[in-house]
Amino acid sequence: MHQALEDIKVQVIAAWHNLHAQNPLVQCITNQVASNYAANVLLACGASPAMIDNPFEAESFTKISQALSINLGTPTSEQMQAMQISARTAQQHQIPWVLDPVGYSAILPWRRDMTHELLQYMPSVIRGNASEISTLAGQHSENKGVDSTLNSKEVYQYAKTLLTHSSCIAISGSSDFILAHDLKGVIQVNGGSALQTKVTASGCALGALIAAYCAVAPISIATIAAHVHFAIAGHLAAQQYQTIGSFNVAFLDHLHHMNSEKIEQYIDIQYV
Repeated sequence: MHQALEDIKVQVIAAWHNLHAQNPLVQCITNQVASNYAANVLLACGASPAMIDNPFEAESFTKISQALSINLGTPTSEQMQAMQISARTAQQHQIPWVLDPVGYSAILPWRRDMTHELLQYMPSVIRGNASEISTLAGQHSENKGVDSTLNSKEVYQYAKTLLTHSSCIAISGSSDFILAHDLKGVIQVNGGSALQTKVTASGCALGALIAAYCAVAPISIATIAAHVHFAIAGHLAAQQYQTIGSFNVAFLDHLHHMNSEKIEQYIDIQYV
């Protein structure tokens, strides 16, 4: 297992180098709360964001993108149309795409039903908090708005059923858990800071970053790399600041100043 983790670390570092070398174009259909923040996170990490989210441009733009991120946080009717068009186009053209089923629950049937429709286009990655993933996997769970009421460690065993819809599942929390067909087990990513949950759109931006990494690395490694990138930046920012505003600025700075030496020093992953 130790050697397998060492191999993953080497591949994560390679993915980070590829992200900066290739500067992939990432189409983001995301929510109004997250749009600006997600774009800034992608820019800080070395990707090129484009927030094209209307049905009149969706197909043509998805075709030229290297990855797609779909987030159901505050969907409009036009966004919902664009999501279907872009997800279908991504599947047809083998463009990796990430589905973030924000707020998935029985009390929001419109987005619940749209999530089910989007699953037919086989997202490369499904990522969400513990409550969203648990509910999507068929387990009853109560959400507090879009926030999780569950610990991510309670959920990963249920999430395996979702691998029929996607090659990789990511559950975010105090530790993150990543499942994929090609991994030898469930990967736990440690690090980060509780302050990240106090910054609006952190999880949404993580979904966009996963998409960016998927453009330059194998899906499971890309998903791990994005979580490691976030976890290290959150950890280092929290060492400097414990107030939300200053932490957030430092977090973006550390996302931007990530390098292979920091990944080598601070990466904290394990098999569950």
